[in-house]
Amino acid sequence: MEDGKSIYFDNAASSWPKPEPVIRAVERVLRDAGANPGRSAHHLSVEAARIMTEARQEAAALFGTADPLRIVFTKNATESLNIIIHGLLRAGDHVVTSSMEHNSVMRPLSAARDRGVSVKVVRCSGTGELDPDDVRKALTRKTRLIVITHASNVSGTILPVAEVGAVARDRGIPLCVDAAQSAGCLTIDVEGMNIDLLAFTGHKSLYGPQGTGGLFIRHGLEEHIAPLMMGGTGSASEHEEQPLFMPDKYESGTPNTAGIAGLLEGIRFVSSRGVPSIRKHEVELLARLTEGLAGIPGVRVHGPTDPGSKIAVVSFSVDGMDPSEVSFRLDEEHGIMSRPGLHCAPSAHRTLDTFPGGTVRFAPGVFNTAEQVLTALDAVSSIVEQA
Repeated sequence: MEDGKSIYFDNAASSWPKPEPVIRAVERVLRDAGANPGRSAHHLSVEAARIMTEARQEAAALFGTADPLRIVFTKNATESLNIIIHGLLRAGDHVVTSSMEHNSVMRPLSAARDRGVSVKVVRCSGTGELDPDDVRKALTRKTRLIVITHASNVSGTILPVAEVGAVARDRGIPLCVDAAQSAGCLTIDVEGMNIDLLAFTGHKSLYGPQGTGGLFIRHGLEEHIAPLMMGGTGSASEHEEQPLFMPDKYESGTPNTAGIAGLLEGIRFVSSRGVPSIRKHEVELLARLTEGLAGIPGVRVHGPTDPGSKIAVVSFSVDGMDPSEVSFRLDEEHGIMSRPGLHCAPSAHRTLDTFPGGTVRFAPGVFNTAEQVLTALDAVSSIVEQA
């Protein structure tokens, strides 16, 4: 599944390659079912609507909700998070988050702060771990929302979502989880984990196309969350007011039907392999990678050392070398694709004490192999020796 020599270790940014059924599904829609779903009665429109419905059903099943209408399709997790943060929070409200968040959370919260929302950032440990009791202590009578990432895109650290969910449920505060890095590689049960709002993207561990994603909204919360945009939905067209029912309230405009068809097949790919099986494979790669990097003199691995406490993301730095130089040489000299820098998560890097220089990030996925890990370790060793 690779081009012959290159190794793709940038799956935390976007998974590659895509499963063949994903590619074929996108092509089939563009060739044979490219009409607007829900807007017409002809057979092409009906077929497009069927694809949307099946994708909603598959996503609902994957995330543990019995009602597919709780799933809203968006173009990515960032849009989903913006819907929640801008649509729910009002001036005078209080929100709690963690110091390991991506800018898809931090930037909307910064804008919310400018509107009069109070933001409390709970400090995580130097390896990115969050204590649920610190979240509990940060809550006030004005807390309107808790928003945390499920897994860090920088260190891979898995945050205790279920435990925070129990705290949130006990206090009657909605919990929003950023599952951009975890959907497809960690088990997610919105009911069992007390997740009220789940933002996910399609192009990472769900192996769908870029420009696809979604949002789970627990029943009743849509009454308090304004849509990010309004317009045609193909429903209630006799009214000039936005529909208030799910999922139409948040799905204005022509959807990315071809992309969602690809996402449908990506979810089916994950479901057929099984999330536990995918997790087992990635943990095995992660253990080899973490241990191997830690054993190279001059290399520092950031974040947890226990592969069971993180997703398949490893951030490291090389003494005396800029991360961009290391990443460039990995690509140019060894055909290994990684990502250097701050990874759109400066708060996480401050937590890990890797700001402002950042790190080099390896992120293997389901199509990577143990042999590729060994090749990458040899490449890092070679670069360090020549430094």
